[in-house]
Amino acid sequence: MLTTSAWQGVQSLLDDYFKVTESDNVVIAYTSKTVEHACWVSTALRIRGIPVEKAWMIPLRDPEFSQRFAAALPVPSAVRGRVIVLTFERDTLSHDPLIRAALTQFESGRTMVFRVISTCDELFTVALQESSDALSAKNTTILELLIPSKRLRVTTPGGSELTISIDTSKYSWISSRGVGRPGSFVILPAGEVATFPASIEGKFVADFAFNVNMMTERDARLDAHPVTVSIENNRATKYTCTNADVMKFLDECFYGYCAYTVGELGFGTNGSIQAPVSLNSHINERHPGIHLGFGQSNQDPAVVGYDCNIHLDLIASGGTIWIDNSDTPLDLSNVSNSSSPHPTHTWDEDARSSGRSISELDVDDCCGILTSEGIRLFEPERAPNRSGQ
Repeated sequence: MLTTSAWQGVQSLLDDYFKVTESDNVVIAYTSKTVEHACWVSTALRIRGIPVEKAWMIPLRDPEFSQRFAAALPVPSAVRGRVIVLTFERDTLSHDPLIRAALTQFESGRTMVFRVISTCDELFTVALQESSDALSAKNTTILELLIPSKRLRVTTPGGSELTISIDTSKYSWISSRGVGRPGSFVILPAGEVATFPASIEGKFVADFAFNVNMMTERDARLDAHPVTVSIENNRATKYTCTNADVMKFLDECFYGYCAYTVGELGFGTNGSIQAPVSLNSHINERHPGIHLGFGQSNQDPAVVGYDCNIHLDLIASGGTIWIDNSDTPLDLSNVSNSSSPHPTHTWDEDARSSGRSISELDVDDCCGILTSEGIRLFEPERAPNRSGQ
Protein backbone atom coordinates (compact mmCIF):
# COMPACT_ATOMS: atom_id res chain seq x y z
CA MET A 1 0.00 0.00 0.00
CA LEU A 2 1.29 3.44 -0.91
CA THR A 3 1.65 5.14 2.47
CA THR A 4 3.28 8.46 3.25
CA SER A 5 6.52 6.72 4.25
CA ALA A 6 6.45 4.59 1.09
CA TRP A 7 6.06 7.73 -1.03
CA GLN A 8 9.01 9.25 0.82
CA GLY A 9 11.02 6.16 -0.14
CA VAL A 10 10.05 6.65 -3.78
CA GLN A 11 11.27 10.24 -3.65
CA SER A 12 14.51 9.12 -2.00
CA LEU A 13 15.05 6.60 -4.79
CA LEU A 14 14.68 9.34 -7.41
CA ASP A 15 16.60 12.09 -5.62
CA ASP A 16 19.20 10.34 -3.43
CA TYR A 17 19.96 7.29 -5.57
CA PHE A 18 19.09 8.21 -9.17
CA LYS A 19 19.74 11.93 -8.76
CA VAL A 20 17.33 12.11 -11.66
CA THR A 21 16.97 15.19 -13.86
CA GLU A 22 14.44 16.24 -16.49
CA SER A 23 16.92 15.35 -19.24
CA ASP A 24 17.03 11.67 -18.21
CA ASN A 25 14.99 8.79 -19.64
CA VAL A 26 13.89 6.00 -17.28
CA VAL A 27 12.91 2.45 -18.19
CA ILE A 28 11.35 0.21 -15.52
CA ALA A 29 11.40 -3.57 -15.93
CA TYR A 30 9.14 -5.39 -13.48
CA THR A 31 7.67 -8.80 -12.71
CA SER A 32 4.09 -9.73 -11.89
CA LYS A 33 4.94 -9.65 -8.17
CA THR A 34 6.22 -6.08 -8.37
CA VAL A 35 3.61 -4.34 -10.54
CA GLU A 36 2.43 -2.05 -7.74
CA HIS A 37 5.91 -0.82 -6.85
CA ALA A 38 6.77 -0.17 -10.49
CA CYS A 39 3.61 1.93 -10.75
CA TRP A 40 4.60 3.98 -7.70
CA VAL A 41 7.90 4.96 -9.29
CA SER A 42 6.54 5.55 -12.78
CA THR A 43 3.81 7.79 -11.36
CA ALA A 44 6.37 9.85 -9.42
CA LEU A 45 8.46 10.27 -12.57
CA ARG A 46 5.49 11.32 -14.68
CA ILE A 47 4.49 13.90 -12.06
CA ARG A 48 7.97 15.39 -12.51
CA GLY A 49 7.64 15.34 -16.28
CA ILE A 50 10.45 12.79 -16.74
CA PRO A 51 10.05 10.33 -19.64
CA VAL A 52 9.42 6.79 -18.35
CA GLU A 53 8.47 3.50 -19.99
CA LYS A 54 7.76 0.10 -18.43
CA ALA A 55 8.50 -3.45 -19.61
CA TRP A 56 7.05 -6.55 -17.98
CA MET A 57 9.30 -9.57 -17.56
CA ILE A 58 9.12 -13.20 -16.49
CA PRO A 59 11.93 -13.98 -14.01
CA LEU A 60 14.92 -15.98 -15.23
CA ARG A 61 13.60 -17.23 -18.57
CA ASP A 62 11.56 -15.01 -20.84
CA PRO A 63 12.20 -15.44 -24.59
CA GLU A 64 10.13 -12.36 -25.47
CA PHE A 65 11.53 -9.96 -22.89
CA SER A 66 14.27 -8.76 -25.23
CA GLN A 67 11.63 -7.40 -27.61
CA ARG A 68 9.59 -5.74 -24.88
CA PHE A 69 12.69 -4.21 -23.30
CA ALA A 70 14.00 -2.93 -26.64
CA ALA A 71 10.63 -1.34 -27.37
CA ALA A 72 10.70 0.50 -24.03
CA LEU A 73 14.17 2.00 -24.60
CA PRO A 74 14.38 5.52 -26.05
CA VAL A 75 15.81 6.23 -29.48
CA PRO A 76 19.54 6.95 -28.88
CA SER A 77 19.50 10.18 -30.90
CA ALA A 78 16.69 11.54 -28.70
CA VAL A 79 18.50 11.04 -25.39
CA ARG A 80 19.68 14.31 -23.84
CA GLY A 81 20.84 13.01 -20.46
CA ARG A 82 21.15 9.49 -19.11
CA VAL A 83 19.26 6.29 -19.74
CA ILE A 84 18.39 4.93 -16.29
CA VAL A 85 17.13 1.35 -16.12
CA LEU A 86 15.36 0.19 -12.96
CA THR A 87 14.45 -3.47 -12.45
CA PHE A 88 12.08 -4.74 -9.76
CA GLU A 89 12.14 -8.42 -8.70
CA ARG A 90 11.25 -10.31 -5.53
CA ASP A 91 13.50 -13.38 -5.42
CA THR A 92 15.79 -13.21 -8.44
CA LEU A 93 18.02 -11.12 -10.69
CA SER A 94 17.21 -11.87 -14.32
CA HIS A 95 18.36 -11.13 -17.86
CA ASP A 96 21.69 -9.44 -17.12
CA PRO A 97 23.31 -10.29 -20.49
CA LEU A 98 20.23 -9.11 -22.37
CA ILE A 99 20.08 -5.79 -20.52
CA ARG A 100 23.80 -5.20 -20.99
CA ALA A 101 23.61 -5.98 -24.70
CA ALA A 102 20.59 -3.71 -25.26
CA LEU A 103 22.35 -0.75 -23.63
CA THR A 104 25.44 -0.94 -25.87
CA GLN A 105 23.63 1.20 -28.45
CA PHE A 106 23.89 4.19 -26.12
CA GLU A 107 26.93 6.38 -25.59
CA SER A 108 29.41 4.92 -23.13
CA GLY A 109 28.97 6.39 -19.67
CA ARG A 110 25.41 7.59 -20.32
CA THR A 111 23.60 4.55 -18.89
CA MET A 112 22.92 3.46 -15.31
CA VAL A 113 21.17 0.32 -14.12
CA PHE A 114 19.61 -0.08 -10.67
CA ARG A 115 18.61 -3.65 -9.90
CA VAL A 116 16.22 -4.10 -6.98
CA ILE A 117 16.00 -7.44 -5.22
CA SER A 118 13.62 -8.20 -2.34
CA THR A 119 11.06 -5.76 -3.74
CA CYS A 120 8.39 -5.16 -1.12
CA ASP A 121 6.74 -2.28 0.73
CA GLU A 122 9.57 -2.24 3.32
CA LEU A 123 12.08 -1.46 0.58
CA PHE A 124 10.47 1.98 0.37
CA THR A 125 9.19 2.49 3.91
CA VAL A 126 12.47 1.37 5.52
CA ALA A 127 15.52 0.59 3.38
CA LEU A 128 15.39 3.59 1.03
CA GLN A 129 14.91 6.05 3.86
CA GLU A 130 18.71 6.09 4.26
CA SER A 131 20.36 8.10 1.49
CA SER A 132 23.14 6.70 -0.69
CA ASP A 133 25.40 9.57 0.39
CA ALA A 134 24.98 8.60 4.05
CA LEU A 135 25.61 4.94 3.29
CA SER A 136 28.71 5.83 1.32
CA ALA A 137 30.06 7.91 4.20
CA LYS A 138 29.43 5.15 6.77
CA ASN A 139 30.98 2.52 4.53
CA THR A 140 34.01 4.75 4.11
CA THR A 141 34.45 4.96 7.89
CA ILE A 142 34.43 1.17 8.23
CA LEU A 143 36.73 0.61 5.26
CA GLU A 144 39.26 3.16 6.51
CA LEU A 145 39.53 1.17 9.75
CA LEU A 146 39.31 -2.40 8.44
CA ILE A 147 41.23 -2.38 5.17
CA PRO A 148 44.60 -1.88 6.96
CA SER A 149 43.67 -4.31 9.75
CA LYS A 150 45.08 -7.78 10.32
CA ARG A 151 43.11 -9.18 13.22
CA LEU A 152 39.62 -8.52 14.60
CA ARG A 153 37.78 -9.53 17.72
CA VAL A 154 34.03 -9.28 17.31
CA THR A 155 31.27 -9.50 19.91
CA THR A 156 27.53 -8.94 19.63
CA PRO A 157 24.87 -8.21 22.26
CA GLY A 158 23.37 -11.64 21.51
CA GLY A 159 26.50 -13.47 22.66
CA SER A 160 28.81 -13.81 19.65
CA GLU A 161 32.54 -14.10 20.33
CA LEU A 162 34.66 -14.30 17.17
CA THR A 163 38.34 -14.05 16.35
CA ILE A 164 38.96 -13.12 12.73
CA SER A 165 42.02 -12.45 10.61
CA ILE A 166 41.90 -10.21 7.53
CA ASP A 167 44.09 -10.40 4.41
CA THR A 168 43.37 -7.41 2.18
CA SER A 169 46.30 -8.31 -0.06
CA LYS A 170 44.50 -11.49 -1.10
CA TYR A 171 40.78 -10.91 -0.57
CA SER A 172 38.88 -7.93 -1.93
CA TRP A 173 36.45 -5.68 -0.07
CA ILE A 174 32.89 -5.05 -1.27
CA SER A 175 31.03 -1.84 -0.52
CA SER A 176 27.32 -1.80 -1.29
CA ARG A 177 26.30 1.85 -0.95
CA GLY A 178 23.76 2.55 -3.67
CA VAL A 179 26.14 4.79 -5.60
CA GLY A 180 26.34 4.10 -9.31
CA ARG A 181 29.16 4.44 -11.77
CA PRO A 182 28.37 5.14 -15.43
CA GLY A 183 27.97 1.83 -17.19
CA SER A 184 27.68 -0.16 -13.95
CA PHE A 185 24.87 -2.06 -12.27
CA VAL A 186 23.79 -0.97 -8.78
CA ILE A 187 22.12 -3.45 -6.43
CA LEU A 188 19.41 -2.18 -4.09
CA PRO A 189 18.72 -2.22 -1.17
CA ALA A 190 22.18 -0.97 -0.20
CA GLY A 191 24.20 -0.66 2.98
CA GLU A 192 26.96 -3.19 3.58
CA VAL A 193 30.72 -3.70 3.74
CA ALA A 194 32.04 -7.24 3.30
CA THR A 195 35.08 -9.39 2.60
CA PHE A 196 36.27 -12.97 2.92
CA PRO A 197 37.78 -13.88 6.32
CA ALA A 198 41.29 -15.30 6.03
CA SER A 199 40.47 -17.16 9.25
CA ILE A 200 37.54 -17.18 11.66
CA GLU A 201 36.94 -19.02 14.93
CA GLY A 202 34.45 -18.84 17.77
CA LYS A 203 30.73 -18.64 18.48
CA PHE A 204 28.26 -16.73 16.35
CA VAL A 205 24.72 -15.93 17.45
CA ALA A 206 22.35 -14.87 14.65
CA ASP A 207 19.51 -13.11 16.45
CA PHE A 208 18.13 -10.92 13.65
CA ALA A 209 17.32 -12.89 10.47
CA PHE A 210 18.57 -15.09 7.66
CA ASN A 211 18.85 -14.51 3.91
CA VAL A 212 19.33 -17.46 1.55
CA ASN A 213 19.61 -17.80 -2.22
CA MET A 214 16.62 -20.12 -2.48
CA MET A 215 12.96 -19.30 -2.99
CA THR A 216 11.25 -19.80 0.34
CA GLU A 217 8.11 -18.58 2.06
CA ARG A 218 9.65 -19.31 5.45
CA ASP A 219 9.65 -16.43 7.95
CA ALA A 220 13.23 -15.10 7.86
CA ARG A 221 13.16 -13.51 11.31
CA LEU A 222 15.36 -15.03 14.03
CA ASP A 223 14.85 -12.51 16.82
CA ALA A 224 12.45 -14.82 18.69
CA HIS A 225 14.62 -17.94 18.23
CA PRO A 226 18.31 -17.15 17.57
CA VAL A 227 20.65 -19.57 15.84
CA THR A 228 23.98 -20.33 17.52
CA VAL A 229 26.84 -21.59 15.34
CA SER A 230 30.23 -22.90 16.48
CA ILE A 231 32.99 -22.13 13.99
CA GLU A 232 36.38 -23.83 13.75
CA ASN A 233 38.90 -23.45 10.93
CA ASN A 234 36.48 -21.30 8.90
CA ARG A 235 33.70 -23.91 9.03
CA ALA A 236 30.49 -24.33 10.97
CA THR A 237 30.93 -27.38 13.19
CA LYS A 238 27.77 -27.18 15.33
CA TYR A 239 24.51 -25.29 15.13
CA THR A 240 21.52 -25.06 17.45
CA CYS A 241 18.14 -23.35 17.58
CA THR A 242 15.12 -23.90 19.81
CA ASN A 243 12.77 -23.74 16.81
CA ALA A 244 12.37 -27.16 15.14
CA ASP A 245 11.35 -25.68 11.78
CA VAL A 246 14.44 -23.48 11.69
CA MET A 247 16.63 -26.48 12.55
CA LYS A 248 15.12 -28.41 9.64
CA PHE A 249 15.80 -25.44 7.38
CA LEU A 250 19.42 -25.28 8.56
CA ASP A 251 19.81 -29.00 7.91
CA GLU A 252 18.75 -28.39 4.31
CA CYS A 253 21.10 -25.42 3.91
CA PHE A 254 24.19 -27.01 5.45
CA TYR A 255 23.76 -30.30 3.58
CA GLY A 256 26.03 -29.51 0.67
CA TYR A 257 29.62 -29.41 -0.49
CA CYS A 258 31.29 -26.45 1.25
CA ALA A 259 27.88 -25.16 2.37
CA TYR A 260 29.20 -24.91 5.94
CA THR A 261 32.30 -22.86 4.98
CA VAL A 262 32.28 -19.21 6.01
CA GLY A 263 32.48 -17.46 2.64
CA GLU A 264 31.59 -13.95 3.74
CA LEU A 265 32.22 -11.59 6.63
CA GLY A 266 29.71 -8.76 6.33
CA PHE A 267 28.87 -5.59 8.21
CA GLY A 268 25.47 -3.96 7.64
CA THR A 269 25.37 -0.16 7.60
CA ASN A 270 21.78 0.86 6.80
CA GLY A 271 20.60 2.47 10.01
CA SER A 272 17.01 2.79 8.80
CA ILE A 273 16.62 -0.99 9.11
CA GLN A 274 16.01 -1.57 12.80
CA ALA A 275 13.56 -4.51 12.84
CA PRO A 276 13.77 -7.70 10.76
CA VAL A 277 11.24 -8.30 7.99
CA SER A 278 9.62 -11.69 7.48
CA LEU A 279 10.50 -11.86 3.78
CA ASN A 280 13.66 -13.75 2.77
CA SER A 281 15.32 -10.48 1.96
CA HIS A 282 18.50 -8.47 1.46
CA ILE A 283 16.83 -5.79 3.56
CA ASN A 284 17.68 -7.84 6.66
CA GLU A 285 21.28 -8.24 5.53
CA ARG A 286 21.76 -4.45 5.46
CA HIS A 287 20.79 -4.05 9.14
CA PRO A 288 23.61 -2.55 11.29
CA GLY A 289 25.34 -5.62 12.62
CA ILE A 290 27.60 -8.48 11.64
CA HIS A 291 26.51 -11.29 9.35
CA LEU A 292 28.27 -14.39 8.15
CA GLY A 293 27.62 -15.96 4.77
CA PHE A 294 27.99 -19.76 4.63
CA GLY A 295 28.64 -21.51 1.35
CA GLN A 296 29.37 -19.44 -1.73
CA SER A 297 32.04 -16.81 -1.10
CA ASN A 298 32.18 -13.20 -2.22
CA GLN A 299 35.46 -13.75 -4.06
CA ASP A 300 36.54 -15.40 -7.29
CA PRO A 301 36.40 -19.20 -6.72
CA ALA A 302 39.96 -19.43 -8.07
CA VAL A 303 41.11 -17.26 -5.16
CA VAL A 304 39.29 -19.04 -2.32
CA GLY A 305 39.73 -22.50 -3.80
CA TYR A 306 36.12 -23.67 -3.89
CA ASP A 307 32.72 -22.94 -5.39
CA CYS A 308 29.27 -23.57 -3.99
CA ASN A 309 25.71 -23.08 -5.24
CA ILE A 310 24.18 -22.13 -1.92
CA HIS A 311 24.72 -19.00 0.13
CA LEU A 312 23.13 -18.67 3.57
CA ASP A 313 23.53 -15.40 5.43
CA LEU A 314 22.95 -15.56 9.17
CA ILE A 315 22.54 -12.07 10.58
CA ALA A 316 23.19 -10.75 14.07
CA SER A 317 21.95 -7.48 15.45
CA GLY A 318 24.72 -5.05 16.33
CA GLY A 319 28.37 -5.78 16.86
CA THR A 320 31.50 -4.39 18.48
CA ILE A 321 34.82 -4.75 16.65
CA TRP A 322 38.22 -4.52 18.31
CA ILE A 323 40.77 -3.85 15.58
CA ASP A 324 44.32 -5.15 16.00
CA ASN A 325 45.65 -3.71 19.26
CA SER A 326 43.34 -0.70 19.46
CA ASP A 327 41.60 -0.01 22.78
CA THR A 328 38.79 1.89 21.04
CA PRO A 329 36.33 -0.50 19.36
CA LEU A 330 34.05 0.19 16.42
CA ASP A 331 30.36 0.02 17.36
CA LEU A 332 28.34 -1.04 14.31
CA SER A 333 25.18 0.49 15.77
CA ASN A 334 26.83 3.91 15.92
CA VAL A 335 29.08 4.39 12.87
CA SER A 336 30.02 7.99 12.09
CA ASN A 337 29.99 9.46 8.59
CA SER A 338 33.46 9.90 7.16
CA SER A 339 34.28 13.13 5.34
CA SER A 340 36.89 11.36 3.21
CA PRO A 341 36.25 10.15 -0.34
CA HIS A 342 35.09 6.56 -0.59
CA PRO A 343 37.97 4.18 -1.46
CA THR A 344 38.21 3.49 -5.16
CA HIS A 345 39.70 -0.02 -5.00
CA THR A 346 36.65 -1.82 -3.58
CA TRP A 347 34.08 -3.78 -5.54
CA ASP A 348 30.83 -1.88 -5.84
CA GLU A 349 28.15 -4.49 -5.43
CA ASP A 350 27.40 -7.84 -3.91
CA ALA A 351 25.20 -9.78 -6.30
CA ARG A 352 25.14 -11.03 -9.85
CA SER A 353 22.56 -12.89 -11.89
CA SER A 354 24.87 -14.88 -14.11
CA GLY A 355 26.89 -18.05 -13.74
CA ARG A 356 29.97 -16.29 -15.09
CA SER A 357 33.06 -15.83 -12.97
CA ILE A 358 33.61 -12.67 -10.99
CA SER A 359 36.49 -11.62 -13.21
CA GLU A 360 34.04 -11.30 -16.12
CA LEU A 361 31.74 -8.94 -14.25
CA ASP A 362 31.80 -5.66 -12.36
CA VAL A 363 29.74 -7.24 -9.59
CA ASP A 364 30.34 -10.28 -7.42
CA ASP A 365 28.25 -13.10 -6.05
CA CYS A 366 28.29 -12.47 -2.33
CA CYS A 367 24.53 -12.71 -2.23
CA GLY A 368 24.29 -15.83 -4.36
CA ILE A 369 21.17 -14.74 -6.23
CA LEU A 370 18.99 -17.48 -7.67
CA THR A 371 19.58 -17.66 -11.41
CA SER A 372 18.48 -19.70 -14.39
CA GLU A 373 21.19 -22.21 -13.49
CA GLY A 374 19.15 -23.04 -10.37
CA ILE A 375 20.35 -24.43 -7.06
CA ARG A 376 22.28 -27.68 -6.94
CA LEU A 377 23.23 -29.36 -3.68
CA PHE A 378 26.11 -31.81 -3.44
CA GLU A 379 27.00 -34.63 -1.10
CA PRO A 380 28.67 -33.23 2.02
CA GLU A 381 32.30 -33.93 2.85
CA ARG A 382 31.76 -33.39 6.58
CA ALA A 383 28.55 -31.71 7.63
CA PRO A 384 28.32 -29.81 10.91
CA ASN A 385 26.66 -31.31 13.96
CA ARG A 386 23.04 -30.15 14.05
CA SER A 387 22.46 -31.02 17.69
CA GLY A 388 25.57 -29.39 19.06
CA GLN A 389 26.42 -32.57 20.97
